[in-house]
Amino acid sequence: MATPKRPGALRKTKKGPTVGTGGHGRKSLEGKGPTPKAEERTYHKAYRAKQLGERAAAKTGGRPGGRPARQGGRGKAAEEMVTGRNSVVESLRAGIPAKVLYMATRIDVDDRVRESLKIAAERGIAVMESSKAELDRMTDEAVHQGLALQIPPYDYPDAVELVESTVEKYKKGHVSNAPLFVALDGITDPRNLGAIIRSVSAFSGHAVIVPERRSVGLTASAWKTSAGAAVRVPVARATNLTSALKAMKQLGVYVVGLDGEGDVSLPDLALATEPLCIVVGSEGKGLSRLVGETCDQIVSIPIDSTMESLNASMAVGITLYEVSRRRGA
Repeated sequence: MATPKRPGALRKTKKGPTVGTGGHGRKSLEGKGPTPKAEERTYHKAYRAKQLGERAAAKTGGRPGGRPARQGGRGKAAEEMVTGRNSVVESLRAGIPAKVLYMATRIDVDDRVRESLKIAAERGIAVMESSKAELDRMTDEAVHQGLALQIPPYDYPDAVELVESTVEKYKKGHVSNAPLFVALDGITDPRNLGAIIRSVSAFSGHAVIVPERRSVGLTASAWKTSAGAAVRVPVARATNLTSALKAMKQLGVYVVGLDGEGDVSLPDLALATEPLCIVVGSEGKGLSRLVGETCDQIVSIPIDSTMESLNASMAVGITLYEVSRRRGA
């Protein structure tokens, strides 16, 4: 008679190992992968903010994510966003051309915001309300304090065409003083450009010329530093600076470069009364080799021997003063 089974008793058999369930639940243990980002989940508010930001960027010519899109065509610059309450109100005070003033919804209004809105209204600049998320994306996550100003791309005239037009007007008597230009070789600081524009305006210069590549452009910072002079003095762009200088020489414009090792001292510059283009290089590298070889003369500014060099904008200002003095004599 067989022994009855007891509850909880271990049943012993001679049967060998059995196939278990190992691996059957592995797939379920793996889960569904990493959690998607908030902006990728259609039900999340961050997804909606991303969609709004992309639409706003598309309307303002920007790429998704708020980065400004480079405009097509030669000589066209990218649109720029000035951010922060101080920067925005200072830019508006300086008369910088502006396209749109963006203001955050439910912004904490202070004197800077009020003045920005007042100037925008007086100048006919469009004012648009945007969510904080939209402003974050349009300004590439910059600290905007609820205000951003969109600056349209500067329309650079062609350098050679502008010089040719100015020389022609001078020959016909439509321009009283001899043509005077300043060309920048390797200048990348927008504040230098702004200060040079200001000096050119102060001493009756006709234009500033910049190369198309590896050079500063007329940014909001340059506009502000020029203190409004950029409205009066055009900034022309040359595809190749050396070629443009050669073309200018054929038009009867003398080209002089500024360098501490120049063979002509500034007070002895006999070409000051002639149609003239002054070329200045960067403070560190100076004039490039090809540009230096193209110049009719290399001019040095007498300075104390303990001073290695002058800032580019300061050197231009001193040179323009001497040229103006010689022309008025």
